[in-house]
Amino acid sequence: MSELWLVRHGETTWNQEGRLTGWSDVPLTALGEQQARALSDWLAAERFERVVASDLQRAIQTARLAYGEPQEVSAALRELEFGQLEGLRWAELPEAYKAALLAFDGLQAPGGESTAQLRRRVYGFFDRLPSGRHLVFTHGGVLRMVLRELDQDRFLPPCAVVGVDWAHKRVRFVRTPENGG
Repeated sequence: MSELWLVRHGETTWNQEGRLTGWSDVPLTALGEQQARALSDWLAAERFERVVASDLQRAIQTARLAYGEPQEVSAALRELEFGQLEGLRWAELPEAYKAALLAFDGLQAPGGESTAQLRRRVYGFFDRLPSGRHLVFTHGGVLRMVLRELDQDRFLPPCAVVGVDWAHKRVRFVRTPENGG
């Protein structure tokens, strides 16, 4: 049995500005650091076989502040690659891309990757994890993709945590800063 605790990284300047932040390696803001630290007492009470993080600094920094040094970093845990849409604000996006992002299905970012490619990349990583509890520091699109496919589609704020029974594809809990962080 595999249990995954998926943690969205803390706030970045691009999050503040409403920019699409895929593979751009932007750091946490002071608030993002505070959000990550706010998870530390809660996570310290838990034990995990493995702590992994996306290789982007916002996820690694969140891991270090919330729990400690990740044992593994992987590009497989990155956000969707937005290609030519990277860095654009929501208001700057063509309507077709807004609709595809809201649906989070069938999106193919020009010069980037599709949501299907994101799914294969991330789920391939999850499926290779050994049995046990794993703490995974990743990105909002990854959390949304998992929730969407487990019939709980929603956008989550920075430092939200989703607990998933990966073997049975069930959401165990969703913790946001508003309901417990």
